Amino acid sequence: MKLIDMRSDTVTQPTFAMRQAMATAQVGDDVYGDDPTVNELELLAAKMLGKEKALFIPTGTFGNQLAIFTHCQRSDEVIIGEESHIVWHENGAAAAISGVQIRAIAGNKGILDPKEIEARIRVGTDIHAPRTGLICLENAHSNGRVIPLDIMKRSHAVAQKHHVPVHLDGARIFNAATHLKCDVRNIARFADTVMFCLSKGLAAPVGSILTGTSAFVDKARYNRKMHGGGWRQAGVLAAPGILALKEMTLRLGEDHENALYLAKEISKIPGYELDLESVQINMVWFKVPARISIEKMMSAFAHENIKVGSPHDGKMRLVTHCGIDRVAVDRVLDVMRSF
Repeated sequence: MKLIDMRSDTVTQPTFAMRQAMATAQVGDDVYGDDPTVNELELLAAKMLGKEKALFIPTGTFGNQLAIFTHCQRSDEVIIGEESHIVWHENGAAAAISGVQIRAIAGNKGILDPKEIEARIRVGTDIHAPRTGLICLENAHSNGRVIPLDIMKRSHAVAQKHHVPVHLDGARIFNAATHLKCDVRNIARFADTVMFCLSKGLAAPVGSILTGTSAFVDKARYNRKMHGGGWRQAGVLAAPGILALKEMTLRLGEDHENALYLAKEISKIPGYELDLESVQINMVWFKVPARISIEKMMSAFAHENIKVGSPHDGKMRLVTHCGIDRVAVDRVLDVMRSF
């Protein structure tokens, strides 16, 4: 029985074309800047996002933390949404690595009110207060919702008014652009730096990208080496990243359609609580009925060779990606209907 893995879109397998590209990639030593495939990937990424320069990095968390470290001074304050990935899923790295203080804002389903951001920017030279060093936004949000362009624009305007840089955790920025039916540059323009993942839904086996101005990326490259992120013959990893950008970004709408289909069918099963409006990319969040034994449900999924993330506080997430077709979605639904 074919394995179905809906824990995340990080579980995607590289395509056959990606494996071929890895085997035949031209390589050099990226620390010296002479790996031609890495250079090609970085040029492509910068062009696609409308930024001056890009840097190939190991992971999304590495990219977010590298951005914070490069933007900020120690003891700076970083304004960020309290439900963001950086706050919840990056091991408190901002404090450990950059020595910064997080000032979290409550959002509305991931959306931060620009007025709330402005209210928390430190103005003046009070010796008791930290300096506001950075504002971090997230789009698409890790709750599966997409932040409207108007909100991005207004938040960026507030930051510019106070001369504070904006970093965008755009791990799934191409999903956001697909939902908004816009060029990804229309999102990236409202942030000074943008990180996005090649291995979340785009099927590359590893890697993320950090983009920004030439001066910022040059500084980030220095800091990347300091943190042990210097690549050697990394062209074998960059090659599938090029295909991820050229090909896999074009098919994300299929994942979104499968997620919406899944959500609509789950909403028909009595007892399940689900907000269809929140299904905007490839994630489906829902609340499992109290009558259902989570242990038995997980066992039933395992019996059908289906991997899903364990529910937390009764909530569960299923994620569609290029390894999940409509047949796979229906198999998952059959297990859920059995309860």
